[in-house]
Amino acid sequence: MSGLPAQVIPVFSGTECSPDDPLCWSWVTGNWDSVLAPALVQHVYITLIAVVVGLVISLAAALYAFSRNWFAAGFSGLSTLLYTFPSLAFFIAFVPITGISLTTIEIGLTSYTLLLLFRNALTGLRTVPRSAIEAAEGMGLTPGQILFRIRFPLALPSIMAGVRVATVTVISLATVAAAVAPLGLGKPIFDAIHTLFDTELVATGVLTILLALVADVVVLGIRWAVTPWLRAAR
Repeated sequence: MSGLPAQVIPVFSGTECSPDDPLCWSWVTGNWDSVLAPALVQHVYITLIAVVVGLVISLAAALYAFSRNWFAAGFSGLSTLLYTFPSLAFFIAFVPITGISLTTIEIGLTSYTLLLLFRNALTGLRTVPRSAIEAAEGMGLTPGQILFRIRFPLALPSIMAGVRVATVTVISLATVAAAVAPLGLGKPIFDAIHTLFDTELVATGVLTILLALVADVVVLGIRWAVTPWLRAAR
């Protein structure tokens, strides 16, 4: 067919994979070590950097904004603005500054986490039961001690809820970022689109979905581990 890119399909153990096959297992097994596994590890690495950096920035901002409404409104407005930018255009905007690199991807991905993480952290800090604060004051704790020893631990469920949503969001957006820098699971997805190879597209898409599900379970497990009082209350 004219106008279509040339397609070269590898042959493994005498079994040829057709471009139209929805899933050719010989290609998946033959390319797991060289294509899929490295892309998966890279995707996890990209996600961890964005979520961790975003969490550090958001927690610091939330702690500072706790008693400063002007800063809370300003940071919330900025993070909302960043979140509304179209993802692909946002990534491309940094290419003239940071080039086609991991840094370009991480700037964009981290920016998308700020709204989710900041709002959840600030809400958690501000919705601690008044009875807990009064008990802490009765024990003679200073406002700083109350913030870090009472408010922050009790805000962890809300903070982890934000981490949960941010993690899945980053996993999704990181596939789009591969259009700018060929990294992570987005690279084989775009390769499959360009070569019209359904197996690579389906296999990588399913792998991305499974990664999001596993990451969600992992974050829930961390939340369970860092909030023992919630387990005791059940």
